[in-house]
Amino acid sequence: MMKKKSISASKASLVFFLCQMISALDVPLDSKLLEELSQPPTITQQSPKDYIVDPRENIVIQCEAKGKPPPSFSWTRNGTHFDIDKDEQVTMKPNSGTLVINIMNGGKAEAYEGVYQCTARNERGAAISNNIVIRPSRSPLWTKEKLEPNQVREGDSLVLHCRPPVGLPPPIIFWMDNAFQRLPQSERVSQGLNGDLYFSNVQPEDTREDYICYARFNHTQTIQQKQPISVKVFSMDSLNDTIAANLSDTDIYGAKPVTERPPILLTPTGTTSNKVELRGNVLLLECIAAGLPTPVIRWIKEGGELPANRTFFENFKKTLKIIDVSEADSGNYKCIARNILGSTHHVISVTVKAAPYWITAPRNLVLSPGEDGTLICRANGNPKPSISWLANGVPIAIAPEDPSRKVDGDTIIFSAVQERSSAVYQCNASNEYGYLLANAFVNVLAEPPRILTPANKLYQVILDSPALIDCAYFGSPKPEIEWFKGVKGSILRGNEYVFHDNGTLEIPAAQKDSTGTYTCVARNELGKIQNEVQLEVKDPTMIIKQPEYKVIQRYGHVSFECIIKHDSTLIPTVIWLKDNDELPDDERFLVGKDNLTIMNVTDKDDGTYTCIVNTTLDSVSASAVLTVVAAPPTPAIIYARPNPPFDLELTGQLERSIELSWIPGDENNSPITSFVIEYEDGLHEPGVWHYQTEVPGSQTTVQLKLSPYVNYSFRVIAVNEIGRSQPSEPSEQYLTKSANPDENPSNVQGIGSEPDNLVITWESLKGFQSNGPGLQYKVSWRQKDVDDEWTSVVVANVSKYIVSGTPTFVPYEIKVQALNDLGYAPEPSEVIGHSGEDLPMVAPGNVQVHVINSTLAKVHWDPVPLKSVRGHLQGYKVYYWKVQSLSRRSKRHIEKKILTFRGNKTFGMLPGLEPYSSYKLNVRVVNGKGEGPASPDKVFKTPEGVPSSPSFLKITNPTLDSLTLEWGSPTHPNGVLISYILKFQPINNTHELGPLVEIRIPANESSLILKNLNYSTRYKFYFNAQTSVGSGSQITEEAVTIMDEAGIPRPAVGAGKGYSETLFATSPVMHTVRPTFYKVQPLYPRIRNVTTAAAETYANISWEYEGPDHANFYVEYGVAGSKEDWKKEIVNGSRSFFVLKGLTPGTAYKVRVGAEGLSGFRSSEDVFETGPAMASRQVDIATQGWFIGLMCAVALLILILLIVCFIRRNKGGKYPVKEKEDAHADPEIQPMKEDDGTFGEYSDAEDHKPLKKGSRTPSDRTVKKEDSDDSLVDYGEGVNGQFNEDGSFIGQYSGKKEKEPAEGNESSEAPSPVNAMNSFV
Repeated sequence: MMKKKSISASKASLVFFLCQMISALDVPLDSKLLEELSQPPTITQQSPKDYIVDPRENIVIQCEAKGKPPPSFSWTRNGTHFDIDKDEQVTMKPNSGTLVINIMNGGKAEAYEGVYQCTARNERGAAISNNIVIRPSRSPLWTKEKLEPNQVREGDSLVLHCRPPVGLPPPIIFWMDNAFQRLPQSERVSQGLNGDLYFSNVQPEDTREDYICYARFNHTQTIQQKQPISVKVFSMDSLNDTIAANLSDTDIYGAKPVTERPPILLTPTGTTSNKVELRGNVLLLECIAAGLPTPVIRWIKEGGELPANRTFFENFKKTLKIIDVSEADSGNYKCIARNILGSTHHVISVTVKAAPYWITAPRNLVLSPGEDGTLICRANGNPKPSISWLANGVPIAIAPEDPSRKVDGDTIIFSAVQERSSAVYQCNASNEYGYLLANAFVNVLAEPPRILTPANKLYQVILDSPALIDCAYFGSPKPEIEWFKGVKGSILRGNEYVFHDNGTLEIPAAQKDSTGTYTCVARNELGKIQNEVQLEVKDPTMIIKQPEYKVIQRYGHVSFECIIKHDSTLIPTVIWLKDNDELPDDERFLVGKDNLTIMNVTDKDDGTYTCIVNTTLDSVSASAVLTVVAAPPTPAIIYARPNPPFDLELTGQLERSIELSWIPGDENNSPITSFVIEYEDGLHEPGVWHYQTEVPGSQTTVQLKLSPYVNYSFRVIAVNEIGRSQPSEPSEQYLTKSANPDENPSNVQGIGSEPDNLVITWESLKGFQSNGPGLQYKVSWRQKDVDDEWTSVVVANVSKYIVSGTPTFVPYEIKVQALNDLGYAPEPSEVIGHSGEDLPMVAPGNVQVHVINSTLAKVHWDPVPLKSVRGHLQGYKVYYWKVQSLSRRSKRHIEKKILTFRGNKTFGMLPGLEPYSSYKLNVRVVNGKGEGPASPDKVFKTPEGVPSSPSFLKITNPTLDSLTLEWGSPTHPNGVLISYILKFQPINNTHELGPLVEIRIPANESSLILKNLNYSTRYKFYFNAQTSVGSGSQITEEAVTIMDEAGIPRPAVGAGKGYSETLFATSPVMHTVRPTFYKVQPLYPRIRNVTTAAAETYANISWEYEGPDHANFYVEYGVAGSKEDWKKEIVNGSRSFFVLKGLTPGTAYKVRVGAEGLSGFRSSEDVFETGPAMASRQVDIATQGWFIGLMCAVALLILILLIVCFIRRNKGGKYPVKEKEDAHADPEIQPMKEDDGTFGEYSDAEDHKPLKKGSRTPSDRTVKKEDSDDSLVDYGEGVNGQFNEDGSFIGQYSGKKEKEPAEGNESSEAPSPVNAMNSFV
């Protein structure tokens, strides 16, 4: 609460009223004196004239008064004496005139309706209160009425009448629906001043059955509800449908479409109306119009302008509001409603009347016997009020005669008053709109003189300065004052003294001989009194050796002297300042008794140094400038920062603005680009300069905006390209007037820190934002949706207030309003906060788990009641953990996992579960305070899944016809293993895959020996584990049986019968499959199997090439071990052999083959050695005829074979093993699709293209793949492969999971070979 200082409770009245006295007699506000003086009664507190009370509570009628002696109190009711002793329900407070009427113990408020008046009386007069009209508030029920449904056509206007019951005071009207939500209002739909709901035009969305008018009676805190009103809007479409259903096809029907209409006024009616408002009230004028489109309202005042700063528009400009109206606001106000089709208007003639208001209210008089005085009572109003006088509450015409009193209209003249003339006079100014009543007393006092200044008070002044010696006094009649010096001195007179009316003696220029005792004598006809005081004159303080201007080189030492002389009885203090601020906190600055020394001077020590000497009576100072220069001195600076501006001047002073002008300093050869204006607030932040604005360098005046209650001073800084100048000297100070705060604190929040409190916080206003002294904050709060009254508290110098004892987590409406000694800031906006949260009380119930698959489960729960959350619901947390694996039956360390589901979700998915495991989970609700209790643990189990791949697969001990396989069980069996599946197939040197064999192995085995394999053959193995659910991921490996020692090559694929038909006797479930070989495309181009056949001077180089067609091969060779560059020979055509000639016999050579156009693509190196030189007598076989004939026959045979192979390659054909396939009819091979004649197993996008002209389908019903199948893309990892230094391709089959081998329906693509062998040896 706001508190103000007072002298004491018993003296408050005297202080308040004696401050207002008009007389020749001034009464000092001395507490002891005021306690002793007599005073007529004065009313200090009373109830309002029109006092509406709550009929359910006790009636308290206030009447407080002060006087000396304390007054007694009496009351009248309806003009007659009210004997409170005869009514047991009525009591009067002790030492007070306040009445308490006890309603709560059986009294009826209606029985005490009436006009009450209080009289306070003592021996010096009687004061009376206003006539206090007591009326109990009323909130009658709504009269019952039958409401017919409103059926309106779309686009028509509509008025829903409220017609609330007449209450006291009138109720507040608002419209809501059945859900207690305010009905939205707009330019089209709005509530009038009379409470009715107006629709300028109705729309289909206005159809509803719960338009409800509510009346809120604030005094009784009750709300009355009208019966719901139903509105049904018929749209044109629905109306046409209704008409069509009731008319025949031959009838002409159809409602007209929604038509636009010009505006018409729904209220007020007619073209003109009149309104009377009282001065000082709020004028409300209203115009609501119908029309389509919705009309827009505009207001004007005929023959004048709407008053600025007092005019407001409300209810979407349908209401014109003018506050604090005066007679000048009378006139004609026109509202204009307009839409695209036209306009209409209404003129309201406003007449402003006035209840009486004071021009000069009578003021208390304190007179001495025999003095004269006047009481003036002047009031104005419309109509002009009449003035009547009362004396001690009685009309002056019938009051006791007083010869010193004469009534002259609005003035009472007193002449030669006596003590018996003391009385309280009442002035009543009244007209038809009200009255004013003022009490003013005439207090005639006869008091001997009294001196209030303490005896022997000591005054000390400096030589040649003024001396003011007090003699505060009081007496009635007013005493005469005389001054004497010394015990027996003569009365003081002459021009060397000044005598003030309040008794003060002034010596304009005190000298040493002015020292001494001074006596003040006060006398009147009732007595005499005197008082002595002492005066001492001191020598002034002087600086007899001042600091001097110094120029010092960098890093030198400098000293300023400040030697003083002072009065021996005064103790001086010496302070040094730099640039009007404290000295830097630097040990280089040494302050001595009479000097200041600066060591190791630097450039930043430049400035003005001031010595200030203070005593209790005076203060002197002296300054000197220190300039720091370079050593040795540098040449004159051509470009420098500008000199500071000077001669700052303030003009055009207004409350919120001022004009500042200045003269620029020297720009020092660099033009001034801008001026920076800074301000200092000497009231709130003295010594702190703030940025105000910046103007161009060509400008030397600026209009500055100001804030209230700031003691401004300004300075200007010039800026050029070199830098900023020193600030100018500050301007003169300008103190702006105080005002109400313009803004309220920001960032208002209400968040409880404990379950039973509400912490209201805000960002405080800055000092200059206060706009006046006494900045405080009015903090208000009330519980939302409870219809409580606002609770408020006023605080200062804080930005937080804690409301204790609140319910846990309930919403509050909060607002924080700034105020100062002049008043309040604008009404603040409300924010919604909550009292403190507490931990949730209830765990989620009915927790259910639905296992979706072996790694995913869905959990459901019932939401907890919102009241049990006791805070902001943030979501639910599901804690779940694996208890054990069902396959291993071994528990492990429990690691709980947590999933949080935001909001009010009641289900969630639990991913990443381990198959074939037992889990537990529980659910908890979470709010801002933390987690609630956990639900009971729920147990669930995941089913079996497919296992992971075996941990390893090793192939060891290769022989001519066998391989040994070893493997490890899966790391994650994910169930009970039932078997292992091994599949394998051979791969030949053209990447063709041989028959696929499958073996099922018991789950308890960990190794296997495969026998009866082909020698020198590469095999690819696919290995995986199985549970009852299915097969897991497979692991692949390749291995080669060793070559026959005799070097017998294996039969070529497609020749003879292919692989041997021997069975693998390593497993009883093993069987042999003989499918047709399918071409497997290489994963990347490569050159392999580089072979050489060397003679003495030449060598035949051959190789195998895999990849896209390429015709440009080359052979590089050189002497093995030599550092010479490789020699290069180009191969003509696309041949895969070349003869190196001109070699040196008996020499080791290195050789490699490459393909041009593929950078870095070469084969690995091969080394060969030419044969030794032969004797010349040896016969050269190459020249023998038989050898030449043999070679020709061989060449012819090779040519025939090449032609046959070429034809087979392009036209397809049947491999010899096809007969085996047809005989076995292996189910692993998927049959041809009946619809397109292709294999589902190996089909791709190319299979569906039509065959090229001249091609045919082979008899084995296979379809040859197009040449584009040689692309690297078909191998899945193509572009991700890399080349080794020797030209081989690495990573060809690594880095990605292998696909299933080609069998059954397990895949729709051909199997990819892994690490295909370079050749069959």
